[in-house]
Parts: sequence; C-alpha cells; structure tokens
Amino acid sequence: MLDYAALSALAAVVREGSFERAARALHVTPSAISQRIRMLEERVGCALVIRDTPCRATETGRRLCQHVDHVRLLEQELHDALPALAPDGTSRVPLPVAVNADSLATWLADPLATFAARHAVLMDVSVDDQDHTTEWLRSGAVLAAVTATARPAAGCNSRPLGAMRYVAAASPAFMARYFPDGVGAGSLASAPSLVFNGKDELQARWASRLCHRPVALPRHMLPSSHAFVTAALAGMGWGMHPQSMIAPHLKRGTLVELVPETPLDVALHWQHARAASALLEGLGNEVLAAARRALLPL
Repeated sequence: MLDYAALSALAAVVREGSFERAARALHVTPSAISQRIRMLEERVGCALVIRDTPCRATETGRRLCQHVDHVRLLEQELHDALPALAPDGTSRVPLPVAVNADSLATWLADPLATFAARHAVLMDVSVDDQDHTTEWLRSGAVLAAVTATARPAAGCNSRPLGAMRYVAAASPAFMARYFPDGVGAGSLASAPSLVFNGKDELQARWASRLCHRPVALPRHMLPSSHAFVTAALAGMGWGMHPQSMIAPHLKRGTLVELVPETPLDVALHWQHARAASALLEGLGNEVLAAARRALLPL
C-alpha cells in the first residue's frame, strides 16, 4: 500500500517548486515534507525529486505525481456517487492544468469557470508560453495543458483545439515614429517590441517570416496579455496580439497593423493524462466546445 501522505508531499513539492512552499500548502513543516519524501524514495529505491530551483520530478517521481492526482479525482467521483463515504463538509479536489496566457485572457477562462462552478474541484491553473506548457505535463505538475505541441507527451492524449490568430499591431504614433518609411528588417531592429517573457518567440517568428531572415528585436518584457494592449496603446512598443482581443482597437484606429494581412496563426492542442477520470474528461469537453466557438479550425 502506497503512503498517500508522502505522495501528496511529493506532488506539492513538484507543483510548488520547493520544500518550503509545499510545506505551507500542506500546513506542515519543511522537515515533515523532507522526511515523507525521503521515506518514499527509500521505499521506491530511487530519487523522486531533483532538488533544484525550482524542484523537479524525476521520471519515476512524475509518474507518482500523476498517480496521486488521478487517485484524488477518482475519489472525488466516488464521493459524488456515494455521499456517505465523503468526509464531513464540502470536499473539493485540486485539478492542475497549464495554459498559455493569451488563451486564458480571451476564450479559456469561461469554460474553466463554468466547469468549476458545476463540479467539486479547485482549479489549479499555471500559466506559461504555449510552446512550453507540455513540460508541465512531462514533469507531472499538471494533468492537462493547452499547448502548441501536437505530439502527445508520454502517457498523454492530444486533441486539436484550433488556431489562435495573432496580428502585429502598434499605436499610430508609434508607427509614425519608428516606421515612417515602412516595416522592414532595419526598422524592426530599432523599434521596441513587446514580449511576454524570455520564452515568447511570436514577435521574432513574425519578423523572421516577414523579412525572410532572423531579426534581432529590442524587447520590453511584459508578462500580461492585457498589459500588452495597454502598453501598445501608450506607444511603448509593438507586439503580437490575439486578433479577438484588439479587434475593437483596430476598428477604432487606436491600434493599427504593422503590415496589413500578415496574421500569424498558432495551432493549439489540449493534452491530458491518458488514465483520465470522468472529471478530467468533462473538463476537456468543456474546453474543446469553447475552443470551437473561439478559434479558427485547423
């Protein structure tokens, strides 16, 4: 029989990224977390956590993290079917997912909220670049992810969601200042761009496609989809914006495309752990239905 207190400690360390934060999340001491994981590693016979910053699961640790998340979901389903087995009071199970910020800011928050309102879950949403959310699945930190990667991670299934259309846009004043003679490799190399973080390659990808070669872009880092729009309106820089988010500004002319009719479509996929529960399957169906309404077909 597995020690589920120890498994919960392992999952918390991987999800929180450190022993100290895991201890706070579980309301125990860091030494208790260390002891539980050490005993679990002794029983399994191998390391389960790479003690780095942040802490990461080994391959065996990843499988155990996914196992404990599955068990929690299955127990919740059993409590729903047999309320007499449920602990006193309302019991909600964490449902960890990783998503990209632009999806969360445009079409994804509604299905997540709708699902959480109908089921006894606590949504645990982590945000990362769409090209990197699959790593959260591989590490065992989440059970599902919105990702740009079509190929499923080990032990996962992948379902296409659709394509999010991005347009390169800036304020009219910014355009007049930096692109009076048009948009090209030279002007892009001097015009400040907006990027979400160091992983964000959308601006570089669009510029490279436009100029047929890589362009070194000066960058402001601004990790917020809504702040991207605010910054662009203020003339801070140009950036790749979800078309649906800035459509009113494009219509009013407060933002303009750098080069009309040059959108960048990013294909998105829903990946989830293969040994799925009915709860995880239900969340996936909710997300897919919303994606069909909001995204372009692949």
